Amino acid sequence: MSASQLAQDLHIHTTWSHADSSVVPEQTIELIAAAEHARIRGISDHFEHIADRFDAYRRAVSAAGLRVGTEIDGHRSVPAALDCPCDYRIFHCYDQGADYRALESLLADDIPVIVAHPNALDTDLERVPNECLIELNNRYIWRCDWMAFYGPYRNRFRFVISSDAHQPNWLGQSIARLAARELGIEETLVFEPD
Repeated sequence: MSASQLAQDLHIHTTWSHADSSVVPEQTIELIAAAEHARIRGISDHFEHIADRFDAYRRAVSAAGLRVGTEIDGHRSVPAALDCPCDYRIFHCYDQGADYRALESLLADDIPVIVAHPNALDTDLERVPNECLIELNNRYIWRCDWMAFYGPYRNRFRFVISSDAHQPNWLGQSIARLAARELGIEETLVFEPD
């Protein structure tokens, strides 16, 4: 690993998330693969944008040598997402009972489940199963008092650090890594480097 290369980044969007206005046309799978900004890289486009073409999406991400993930926006899309094979899933867990129950369904599929930017979604971490990975996300981490929000849970969960990149210039994790250092959290690598 070079000094400038991150250990992992699994929360990255591309132009496959076509309905997300934050994604720019230059944010392609090919660009992410060429950037080599992290040793372990995965694409996790919005499931709701790729559900009807998931097989083509999976083939495109795999062909680039990247891990295949998807980001699921709450409980309503979970049944359909469970039918789409991938390496990991990122989940928007809103503070509602159906979303906490959906986490149990996702975990039963025996694929890593990452709870996306819980501080931005008001996720109650008390209600999240211990087996879930919790994301420290560079896009949203600075919007909260991370010691107050994540501090009580640093010994309960395993944590991943991600960029949540929608644009090439977002491929970074500096603020999320600062939060992890201040919290005393060691990043969990979800996969072994290739």
